[in-house]
Amino acid sequence: MRSFKTLWPFIKEHKWMYILGIIWVAFTDALQLITPQLLRTITDRFQEGNLTLKELLYYTVLIIAIALGIAIFRFLWRWFVIGTSRKMEYYLRNKFFAHLQKLSTNFFNHHKTGDLMAHATNDINSVRMAMGPGIVFAFDGFFLTLTTLAILLSINVRLTLISLIPLPFLAIIVTSFGQVIHKRFLNVQDAFSKLTDKVQENFAGIRVVKSFVQEKFEIDKFTEANQLNMNANMHLVRIWGMFHPLIEVFATLSFVIILGYGGRLVMLGEISLGDFVAFYTYLGLMTWPIIAIGWVINIFQRGSASMKRINAILHEKPEIYNYPDTRYEHTIKGKIEFKNLTFRYSKDTPPVLKNINLTIKEGQTLAIVGRTGSGKTTLVNLLLRLFNPERGQIFIDGVDINQIPLETLRQNIGYVPQDNFLFSTTIAENINFAFEKLDMPKIEEAAKIAQVYENIMDFPKKFETMVGERGVTLSGGQKQRISIARAIIKNPKILILDDCLSAVDTQTEEKILKELRKIMKDRTSIIISHRISSIKDADHIIVLEKGEIIEEGTHEELLKANGLYSYLYEKQLLEENLESA
Repeated sequence: MRSFKTLWPFIKEHKWMYILGIIWVAFTDALQLITPQLLRTITDRFQEGNLTLKELLYYTVLIIAIALGIAIFRFLWRWFVIGTSRKMEYYLRNKFFAHLQKLSTNFFNHHKTGDLMAHATNDINSVRMAMGPGIVFAFDGFFLTLTTLAILLSINVRLTLISLIPLPFLAIIVTSFGQVIHKRFLNVQDAFSKLTDKVQENFAGIRVVKSFVQEKFEIDKFTEANQLNMNANMHLVRIWGMFHPLIEVFATLSFVIILGYGGRLVMLGEISLGDFVAFYTYLGLMTWPIIAIGWVINIFQRGSASMKRINAILHEKPEIYNYPDTRYEHTIKGKIEFKNLTFRYSKDTPPVLKNINLTIKEGQTLAIVGRTGSGKTTLVNLLLRLFNPERGQIFIDGVDINQIPLETLRQNIGYVPQDNFLFSTTIAENINFAFEKLDMPKIEEAAKIAQVYENIMDFPKKFETMVGERGVTLSGGQKQRISIARAIIKNPKILILDDCLSAVDTQTEEKILKELRKIMKDRTSIIISHRISSIKDADHIIVLEKGEIIEEGTHEELLKANGLYSYLYEKQLLEENLESA
C-alpha cells in the first residue's frame, strides 16, 4: 500500500467525499441487516398462526421501502466514491502527463512510446479500480462480516462456529493465490506495453512499411506480440478462474452445514424456524463479503503493481532544470560565446564536440557546414539546453547558459529543426504554436516570410486546413516552410535554422532567404546547411569535422583556403551544372 502515497494530496483534498461515501455504504449495509429480522418475525408469526393479512401487507411494504432505501444509498455511495475515483483518474493522468513534459529529451530516448501509453491508460485504470470499487468493497466486506457475525452469534453460538469451519481454508486460498495473481498481473501489464508499442511504431511508420512491401512481416511481428499478450492474460485467467470457484466451494460448504445441523436444531426446538430462516439469510449476506475478499485483493494487487510502475516514472528527475543560482531577471539580447566546449552524450562514449571556441556577436549570422555526423545539430541542441553543457562553456550576453531560466532561454530562441514535426491541427494553430490566442495578421505575415502563404491560400480551407498526423498531408517543402513560420512568429532574439531548406527548390530557397535576411538583421542567427548557396552571405562560417572546427571565416576567405569548404562548394557547383545541362 506504500505505493499509493503518491495519491495522498488528492486523498486529503477529497477525504470528505470518501468519508461520506463510506457512511452511505454503512447505511446500505445497515438496511440490508434489517430484512432478515423481518423475515424471522414473519416466519415465526406464520408458524404460530398469528400472522394477519394486515400485518403481512405491512411487512411487505416495509421490505419494499427498505429495498428502495438500499437503492438510494447505493446510488449515493457510487456517486461519492466511484465518482471521486474518476476524479482521481483525471488527477493522476494529468500529473503523469505534466511530469512527462518536465522530463529531459534524453528520457524519451530510453523509454518507448507504447510503454508510456500503457502507463497512461491501463495502469491508471487499475489504480482507479483500487481507489474506487476496491475501497467500497473492502469496507463493505469488513462491515458486513463483523455485524453479520455478531448477529449470527446472538442467534446460536454453536451453529455459527460450525458454519464458519471453512473460513481458515478460505484464508489459505486467498493468501496463496494473491501472491501468484500479483506476479502474473505484472506480466500482463508488460505484455500489454509491448503490444501497444508495436502498434504505435507500426502506425507511425506505415508509409515505410508499405514502400518496402513489409506488410506480411509486420503482421507476423504484431501477431507475435499479440500472442504474448494473450498468453500472459490466459496465464492470469487460469489462476483467477481457479481462485473464484474455490472460494465459492468453501462458502457453499457453510450452507450445507446449516441445512444439516441447523435443520436438526429446528426439529429439536433449540431454535425457531424464524431463527433458522434469519440465520440462513444472514449467512447469505456474509457469503458475498467472503467471496469478495479474493476480488478485492486482486483489485488492490493490480492497483499496487500499476501504481509502482507509474511511480517509477513520477520519481524520474529531469536532467535539465533551473539551478539554484539561476538569474531569473536576465534578458537575452543575442551575443553567444562558446569557450573550450567539449561534449559527450555519456561518460562511456567519445566526445561529439571538441574544443569549440567561437563568438557570435549580437545581430550577426553564423553558418555551420560539415559532413553528416560532424556535430552540427548537437551544437545548437546544447544552445537550447536540450542537453546540458558543462558550466563555463556556453555564454549568452556574458551569462553562463546554465544560469539562464529555461523558459527565458527557449522563449527567446526560434528553432527550426531537421525533423519538421507538425501537430494534427490546423495550419494556423501549427504556426501559432508558441501562443495561446490566434493573431491572424501575424500568422499571415510569418507565412509570407516563409514563402508558404500562397500554398496555404490554394487550400480550400486556407489557414483552417487540418494537417494530418505529423504533417503527412503536406509536402516536405510545405512542412519545412510552416516550421520556419512557426519560429519566425515568436520574434526571437536568436534564430536557428537547422538544415530546414533541404526540401525546397533553389528558387524558393532564394526567396525565403531574401525575406529572412530582412528580419535576421535585428537578431542573432545560426544557419546549418549542406547547401553552400544557403549560407555564403553569412557574417561568419565554420566548418565542423568530427566535432572540431577545422575551418572558419567568410565565404571568400574559406574559398581561398582551398580546404573542405572549397571542396564542398566546387562539388555542389558541378552538381548544379550537371542538373542544368
